[in-house]
Amino acid sequence: MARPRSIAAHRKVLEAALNLFAERGIDATSMDAIAETSGVSKATIYKHWRDKDKLCLEVLGYLHGVDEEAPVFDSGDLRADLIAQLNYQPAAHRKEMKERLLPHLMAYSAKNRTFGEQWRARVLERPRAQLRDMLKRGIQYGKLAKSLDPEVGIALLIGPMLYRHVFVNRFGGKIPADLAAYAADAFLAAYGVKTKKRHKRARACIDLF
Repeated sequence: MARPRSIAAHRKVLEAALNLFAERGIDATSMDAIAETSGVSKATIYKHWRDKDKLCLEVLGYLHGVDEEAPVFDSGDLRADLIAQLNYQPAAHRKEMKERLLPHLMAYSAKNRTFGEQWRARVLERPRAQLRDMLKRGIQYGKLAKSLDPEVGIALLIGPMLYRHVFVNRFGGKIPADLAAYAADAFLAAYGVKTKKRHKRARACIDLF
């Protein structure tokens, strides 16, 4: 079992690195700066993390709560489940920090392909897998068109949410507060199997996209 002092030092390094990455960018943050800010020696940091990329990946896991158990949205109401999945924010109390870090993270990943692949595998794959499973269930139960490629569905659903995170939250702009509902309705208007109780907003929302 890790000693309390060791656990505390570990947390200090993660918090220091997170704040520096968000403030300066990943490229511009050195291990020396992380050691100085955290009060943990660089030698100790290197005992836990081989390099800055490994530390950054753990910071991302910490920031996004990858070790927390994620809920499974499977109520039987596909529209409600899609909206819940799109709105779900693991480690929601760190939302502001996620938004601050995201532009730096995207820039760093664009220059470092290996890191980008590791980031996607560690942080992004779980929500994608959950959404993929939901779409496959929808196809299986006859709620979504059999012709739907789940990967295309993921792109169509996540795209508007990423747009909000990357552009609107950073640069401003008008976008509906219930964006997840608009995205789900537009998606279901295109790929949902038509029923007599079709949702009233399914057609109107198409104009938004």
